[in-house]
Amino acid sequence: MTDPTKYVEDIAELAKEHGFTLGAAESLTGGAVASALARGSEAAMWFHGGVVSYSRMVKYDVLGVTPGPLISERCALEMCEGAARLLKVDCAVSTTGAGGPGPEEGHREGTLYVAVLVRGDVTVHRMEIDGDPGEVVESATEQALGLLLKAMTESVDRGDADPGEPAPDAIAVSGDLTDD
Repeated sequence: MTDPTKYVEDIAELAKEHGFTLGAAESLTGGAVASALARGSEAAMWFHGGVVSYSRMVKYDVLGVTPGPLISERCALEMCEGAARLLKVDCAVSTTGAGGPGPEEGHREGTLYVAVLVRGDVTVHRMEIDGDPGEVVESATEQALGLLLKAMTESVDRGDADPGEPAPDAIAVSGDLTDD
């Protein structure tokens, strides 16, 4: 059985422990990803919000998506980058696709693109989901959050710096640096 909130508490713990800030840009999922994230413990500390960009004009005018096909890797990528920029976060997730019923833009119903950005690294994933439109949204939400958690975990394992902290090789300087 699909659980759209399955990964939320793990995401919340990583966000709090490692200083991640999160945002979402959604088309296919219509706000379900943001709604799931908002349920995480102490979400106000780490979740900045989301943009539901069901309309192509919202994608273009708010998120900066290049006009063209909307069920595509490029659209998912640009939505994700736009959300990160607009919401001032270091982690973002986006969803776009054909929820059904019926095909859209030549893609069968259940086609999903998810982009995940974590501290500068971006990945885009294409999936096919079976089910009615409601089931597609629930499964897409669960899968998008699973991909976000995986990318956050990989970032922690690599030792990516918290943007609020100095890089590991940064030199701490104290005292007056002016020429007297």
